Amino acid sequence: MGGHRAGGGPDRLDRRLPGALPAADGGHRAGAHPPGAVEGRRDRRPRGSRGSPPGPPVSPVAAPPVALGALLPVLIVLAAALAVLLLDLLPARRGKGHLAVVALAGVVGALLASVTAWGGAGRAFRDMVVLDNYALFVHVVVAYAAALVLLVSVDYLRREGAESGEYYALVLLSASGMLLLTSANDLIVVFLAIELMSLSLYVLSGLFKRRHQAGEASMKYFLLGVFASVFLLYGIALVYGATGSTNFDRIAAAAATRPDDPLLVLGLALLMVGFGFKIASVPFHMWAPDVYEGAPTSITAFIATGSKAAVFAALMRLLVAGLRGFQADASALLWGLAAVTMTLGNVVAIAQSNVKRMLAYSSIAHVGYMLMGLVVGGPTGAAAVLFYLLAYTFTTAGTFAVVALCERAGVEAVEVRDYAGLARRHPALALALSLFLLSLVGIPPLAGFVAKFYLFGAAVRAGYVGLAVVAVLNSAIAAYYYLRVIVAMYMQEPDGAPARLTPSFAGGLALVIALVGIVLLGVMPAPFADLAQAAVAPLLR
Repeated sequence: MGGHRAGGGPDRLDRRLPGALPAADGGHRAGAHPPGAVEGRRDRRPRGSRGSPPGPPVSPVAAPPVALGALLPVLIVLAAALAVLLLDLLPARRGKGHLAVVALAGVVGALLASVTAWGGAGRAFRDMVVLDNYALFVHVVVAYAAALVLLVSVDYLRREGAESGEYYALVLLSASGMLLLTSANDLIVVFLAIELMSLSLYVLSGLFKRRHQAGEASMKYFLLGVFASVFLLYGIALVYGATGSTNFDRIAAAAATRPDDPLLVLGLALLMVGFGFKIASVPFHMWAPDVYEGAPTSITAFIATGSKAAVFAALMRLLVAGLRGFQADASALLWGLAAVTMTLGNVVAIAQSNVKRMLAYSSIAHVGYMLMGLVVGGPTGAAAVLFYLLAYTFTTAGTFAVVALCERAGVEAVEVRDYAGLARRHPALALALSLFLLSLVGIPPLAGFVAKFYLFGAAVRAGYVGLAVVAVLNSAIAAYYYLRVIVAMYMQEPDGAPARLTPSFAGGLALVIALVGIVLLGVMPAPFADLAQAAVAPLLR
């Protein structure tokens, strides 16, 4: 029963595995395959086995050179995120304050790395990532936004009872995505960076499980964010199909030879839709008010500043550096988009009684102002947008910092009436909030005035006088709802329990940094404007 019938053994193996050989003695039993068949199978043996002729030499796979210096700010922030997660595993007797210190150290390290790299140029992954002055300028903006969010979060999380290492790690992961996005010179890197940034923000928006609004805001933000990502992916696919590349430089070269390619035009249109969702421009703004209202205020500040700055920087690199011809052809479309965005944002903000919703529509209006820079184009428009991003980030982050630090009867003070009489109880806080709001209006000598002066002036010099007039009228409209909060603080009596403020050293430091920023940018704008001009030079080569 256990015997082998004729033709078994090695020949059975030979039938099952064509590359197998008979026994080592070389003999053929009864039922074995003819010599020719065996020889044929021997010819199909893998190269390199005994008796086979040597094949041609196989060259090793050439890996692309990796210059990690171009990724140093991103790597520093990622290392800090990993350190926070590891430290969070250790038992802590005095809260989670040390995690905020580690996270802040990572952001400051990335800021210092960006400042010291100014004037240099680094590239990585076959020009997919570029660390030039343009990226470094926006790195500073993003790092400031992240640092202020971390400082404000110390008080905010303690009051909400939601201190956790995951919070700080997610803020750092989102910041790393923003930093990478500003350096992206390839559509694939743009998409990956946006997803790294956005996925962290989706979770952070709904991290406070006790608040029903937070979960609703997170879900809405996630669904519409995925919708925008689909548009981005389709746009990337069509652009690749039309140009054969996802690199900005190669796309620019291909677009210059066939600017009217319908596949390329459709792909760029889909990319604009995706970017429009991310920056909350009209008509892709519907997610912003609900998300700003429902998300934790510290995270709302991050979405309104760092996220917007990074996405706008990537959009401007694509249009100004890679697709100048497309930008010129689309100037009429961008003109209308800018006018509608700023007008709708300001008009709807008038009807808001919730400060966070009001600031959401205000941020939509400011996107309209920044789109003016894309209409103008060239070095003047791009530099004006960079300066505006810097001033807007300092001002808006400071405004949200005040909102995050205020509470009324144990609840966050987010209604306009909650700030009634604040000047009598907290004059320093009321003064800080007033300065931030006046800067958003564009009152001299604050940062907002100089930023609008540069931007509106660039539009006039480029011949877009009508758009500049629309922007000035919108600034007048915005003054109404900003001044309404100031009037409540100084001229109205509180209704019920007054708002109170119990900031720690971290919260006070955040306010001081923001105040110094808006005053310095307003009183001494020339050095920062020169830096913005130097930053856009790499885009125009």
